[in-house]
Amino acid sequence: MLPTVRAQLRSCVSHVGFPEVQVEDVVLAVHELAANAVYHGGGTGRLRIWNLAGALYCQIDDGNLPKGSPAAMNSLPCERGHGLWVVQQLADEVQALSGPGGTSVLIRFDRGATRHFG
Repeated sequence: MLPTVRAQLRSCVSHVGFPEVQVEDVVLAVHELAANAVYHGGGTGRLRIWNLAGALYCQIDDGNLPKGSPAAMNSLPCERGHGLWVVQQLADEVQALSGPGGTSVLIRFDRGATRHFG
């Protein structure tokens, strides 16, 4: 499943005109979040992507957050590895919303901005 997500995402991000190096950053960040969603979401998750005003937005959900449910912004704690740290290094913005129904993470990539880490 995740290899298919990576391939389709790579094609989508390239199609909207992001530079190749940034395409790989987006693919890596989304892969890390998708893997977390599958792991913590009982084997499933949802990815939504949209291109708006020169920025690419990717939202990854590990469950359904019902409307009106109590939810809180979190600081993306890292328990198992460094995947969430990688996402924070690559994305221009990271927002996470957690509640009883699951966690939703929204990341933004500005076209042309690269944020490599070493």
